[in-house]
Amino acid sequence: MSSGEHGSAYDVEFRSVTKRFGDLTAVNAVSFQVRKGEFLSLLGPSGCGKTTSLRMIAGFEQPDEGEILIGGVDAVGTPPYKRDVNTVFQQYALFPHMTILDNVAYGMKQQRVAKSERYARAREALELVRLTGRDKHRPSMLSGGQQQRVALARALVNRPRVLLLDEPLGALDLKLRKEMQIELTRIQQQVGITFIYVTHDQGEALSMSDRIAVMSDGVIEQLDTPAAIYDRPVTAFVADFIGEMNFLDGRITETNDGEFDLDTGAGVVVRARGEATRGQAARVGIRPGRVRIASSPVEGSINAAHAVVDTKMYLGDEVQVVATLDGGTQMVIREQRVGADESHDAIRPGDPIMLQWDRTAPVLLAEAPAQDPMQDPMQDPMQDPDAGRGLRNHD
Repeated sequence: MSSGEHGSAYDVEFRSVTKRFGDLTAVNAVSFQVRKGEFLSLLGPSGCGKTTSLRMIAGFEQPDEGEILIGGVDAVGTPPYKRDVNTVFQQYALFPHMTILDNVAYGMKQQRVAKSERYARAREALELVRLTGRDKHRPSMLSGGQQQRVALARALVNRPRVLLLDEPLGALDLKLRKEMQIELTRIQQQVGITFIYVTHDQGEALSMSDRIAVMSDGVIEQLDTPAAIYDRPVTAFVADFIGEMNFLDGRITETNDGEFDLDTGAGVVVRARGEATRGQAARVGIRPGRVRIASSPVEGSINAAHAVVDTKMYLGDEVQVVATLDGGTQMVIREQRVGADESHDAIRPGDPIMLQWDRTAPVLLAEAPAQDPMQDPMQDPMQDPDAGRGLRNHD
């Protein structure tokens, strides 16, 4: 398969792909398309199916059911070396006894490309990853970030249709990772090759991708742009996994002209935008940065809540306050220190505060809570840790 051979609108397409390992279903009837020239990230926790999906595109694994198309052609059963894809792993697997130039040119040597041509193309690839002048160096003479650039040059030298990257920055320290994120984005835009990137790091996916597929338990929970994934998560899993989120559970009591009221049963009514059904149990998520501490008394219970401060932390430019609402739910509040009310500096653990948020802040999530808090407002939170009990952050 060569990249100019077929006219498909998609470089990769999954059609109801399932992969099992014994009793474990690693990928469960997954369908998605990767557009030409796109930077798509597969994001999720360990065991969600993202690496298995990547390995099936590469040809290292074969699906039990479904079709995988590369450039519009069914690739199931095609061996890895016959696929127009290359893979960059976390372990660089460079040949220590070879120069950097020979490492990059090695694949072309195996294909019996003429020496002058393969070295010319290898030097172009090294220029692309900004390693010009290091041709004669051995891998041991390079930093981890530079070695990763060599591995990238080696994968790009043949200009594959699709470049697969399996947590390629995982072995680098934080500063190098940030630098390489910028470099990878630049290189992808410069060469125009489709990148499919596997990571468990939400910040990495948000900063680099055109679109993100958030995976959990072998399925794609949401596939969308970084902004949509962050601002409009469709499930509680996505809301919880991407960034940080406060959850409030309750029942829809009113709907009117694209807005709804959710009564938490604990003296708090969430009024927000969205299509909901009156009477349904529902869950909303509110980002910590969208919650604010009121500087003066607030009347009413709509988009406002009494709380008691549990902890207060300074996070550089931000202050984080964790507070417990009257009903027992914890909420996290993040305020920018610049422009914040000076009275907030005096807030201490144990102080009563009033929280507020705008009607644009809550996001209505697809799943209802496991137990209706309107029916059992006194339920023991330890018995149902997932029913809106605050915030988790998975990095």
